[in-house]
Amino acid sequence: MSAWKKYLPHLCILLGGASWGMIGLFSRYLLNGGLSPRNIVLVRNMGGLLLLTVIFLLFDRSALKINWRHLPCFFGTGIISVLLFTLLYFSCQQQCSLAVAAVLLYTAPTFVVITSALLWKEPVTKKKLAALALAFLGCACVSGIFSGGVSVTLQGFLFGLGSGFFYAMYSIFGRYALARYKPMTVTYYTFVFAGLGSCFVTNPMEAVSLLTSNAVLIWSALGLIAVATVLPYILYTRGLSDVESGKASILASVEPVVAALVGVAVFGEPMSIWVALGLGCILASVYVLR
Repeated sequence: MSAWKKYLPHLCILLGGASWGMIGLFSRYLLNGGLSPRNIVLVRNMGGLLLLTVIFLLFDRSALKINWRHLPCFFGTGIISVLLFTLLYFSCQQQCSLAVAAVLLYTAPTFVVITSALLWKEPVTKKKLAALALAFLGCACVSGIFSGGVSVTLQGFLFGLGSGFFYAMYSIFGRYALARYKPMTVTYYTFVFAGLGSCFVTNPMEAVSLLTSNAVLIWSALGLIAVATVLPYILYTRGLSDVESGKASILASVEPVVAALVGVAVFGEPMSIWVALGLGCILASVYVLR
C-alpha cells in the first residue's frame, strides 16, 4: 500500500475537522442576523438533507438504496448524535461561557475511546492516551478556559457533557452503519433523520422568513450547509471507514484550532499565547497518532 493510500483516511478526517471549524465563519452572521441557535440547527440539518438529495439524485442514486431494517443505525447517527448534540451544545452556550461549552464538547474523544474499547476491543494504548490528553489540553487552551471569564451552572455543565457524549455517538453508530454501507449512504441517511428531526425543534417558516430577508444571510446559510456541514460529514465518514473510531475522534480535534484561526483572520480576534499553545498541543496529538 502506498503512503498516500495509507494516510488518505487520516487526511479526510483532518480535513473534515477543519471544515467543521469553519462553522463560526457562517453562524456568526446568521446569529447577528436574528436567527436563533435552534434556527441554525434547522438550517444546517435540513439544508444538508436537501443538498445531499440533489447531489445523489443527479450523480449517484445507488447511494439512496438501503435495507429498511438498518434504519436504527441512521436514527443513531442522525437523531441521537447530530440533532441532540447540537441542541445540547447550544443550550450549554446559553447557560455557560463559550470556553466551558467548547471544553465539555471535546470530552467526545474520551467517550469514543472508552466505548470503542468496550464494543470492539479497540486497544487503549499509551500512544492513544497521550494523544487524547494532548488533544483535550489543546482544546482547553484554544477555548480560553485558562484565561478567565469562565461561568458555569450545574444544568449547563450537564448540557455540555451531554453534547460531548452525543457528539461521540456519531463515531459509534457510524461504525455499525459503515459495516454495511458506503460512506455516502451513511452520510445521506444521517441527514434524513437529522433534517426531518430538526423540523420539530423550531418553526421552519420562521427560519425561512429570516433568511430570505437578507442576501448576506442566504449566502451564509449556503456556506454553513455546504462547507461546514455536508463536506465535513462526508470527509469524516469516509475516514471513519478505515480508521479506528477512537483515533478518528482525536484527529477531528483540529476543529477548535481552525475555529480559533478563523476568529483571528476574519473577525480580528487576538492570537493569544493560549491559542498558540493549544495549536501546538493538538498538532502534537496528530503527530503522536501518525
